Amino acid sequence: MNATSLLEDQHRVIEALLAQLESFSGHPAAILGALANNLGAHMAIEQDLFYPAIAAVDEELIHESYEEHALVEVALKRLMITDPTEPAFKARVSALKELLAHHVMEEEEQLFPQVEEAISEELLQTLGKAMKARFREALETGCDAVTPKGVTKTSADLAQKALAKRAAKKDKSITA
Repeated sequence: MNATSLLEDQHRVIEALLAQLESFSGHPAAILGALANNLGAHMAIEQDLFYPAIAAVDEELIHESYEEHALVEVALKRLMITDPTEPAFKARVSALKELLAHHVMEEEEQLFPQVEEAISEELLQTLGKAMKARFREALETGCDAVTPKGVTKTSADLAQKALAKRAAKKDKSITA
């Protein structure tokens, strides 16, 4: 399988997992774990193998893709520390889905056609084979092994927590 076809197939798997998570069909923790591992492995092969191999095709779009991966990683980590019963869980699923939809659209509509025009099918096949092997390895080790620790709390979290405290105080003063 060539590199772009492999990535497109992985996009569909990730989209399906997000749809399951969004609809709450199944056990959220198991779906979230599968999403995290698939997404972590997918980003790892793009960052470690695909982007370096095709960087000359569209350097600006590659830099943007790395930045989008950074935002997706933060969104994923925030989602992973959120209890599915919290109101923020659904919002975080939606935010992650939107970030990924934009990224996938750019890759599939802009980057992949450029890559397929600029790089031989033989090289895309060779790259796809290496990416598939690396994906399996990264999937086995899991998301935590392919993403660095940290970046789970933001200023928005602190503001949301402060707002909740103010609302709780206001509720107490009203009932007192």
